[in-house]
Amino acid sequence: LCVLVLCLCYWISATLLSAGGRFRSNYAAEEGIEEEIQFAAARQEDPSSLYSDHIPTNAVQKLLLSAGSAVMALYDPYRHDMVAVLGETTGAVALRKLRDQMRRDPEGLQILQERPRIRMSTLDFQTLREMPDGTFGREYARFLDVNHVTPDTRMPVKFVDDEELAYVAQRYREVHDLMHTLLGMPTNMLGEVVVKWFEAVQTGLPMCILGAAFGPLRLNNKRMKKLGVLVPWAVQSGRNARCVLNFYYEKRWGQSVASLREEIGILPPPEIKA
Repeated sequence: LCVLVLCLCYWISATLLSAGGRFRSNYAAEEGIEEEIQFAAARQEDPSSLYSDHIPTNAVQKLLLSAGSAVMALYDPYRHDMVAVLGETTGAVALRKLRDQMRRDPEGLQILQERPRIRMSTLDFQTLREMPDGTFGREYARFLDVNHVTPDTRMPVKFVDDEELAYVAQRYREVHDLMHTLLGMPTNMLGEVVVKWFEAVQTGLPMCILGAAFGPLRLNNKRMKKLGVLVPWAVQSGRNARCVLNFYYEKRWGQSVASLREEIGILPPPEIKA
């Protein structure tokens, strides 16, 4: 019976995720006029939509989405769509706390007001690649190149029923790779678990806590030993650091990684034997 219920939850999750051809499948779509046109069309079809990718859901639907996405995220941590849905449907309280922290900080408030986005269309990656080694911009570009990822792989927020909180969730999602860069962690399972521990302490998002708790189950003995050294550092750094959403990273590409780590409060990474 439990299996049937979980399968039903997943089916409903998948149905809602694909619902309405009016929502963009290409989440790297151009900004500006095109997005406004899409939003206007969505509003005409469903006036309850609060932003361009919003899919309104009630409490029961959110519960089913949470259950279905949690099952799939645990089964396959690389199902980023399921991880994203889990974060949106379970993170309301944490997102409000993060939003309030941003409102109380001058730089965080500026971010909330200006709504910067980290996308291929908003960043000059050639300039970042030409920056000196050790600068935040150069190391971020290196991280993307080495791991064969782009900022456009981050899904748009769909299930957060507040426009400002949806931006907070999107901002968290888009600075995730910046956290990898600052923490010096790759995108393999070990690196993702370490970053999730840091983010769990920083944000309190249930999705991060779940990933931090269950991610280690997929690690072999060698990586578990490394995790035993890295987790205390990640937790301590998360507690010591200022809110990572209160930094306008787009204005700090020329700053050294070491300097930015110190300003945020991220402790120097421990040395790990190969």
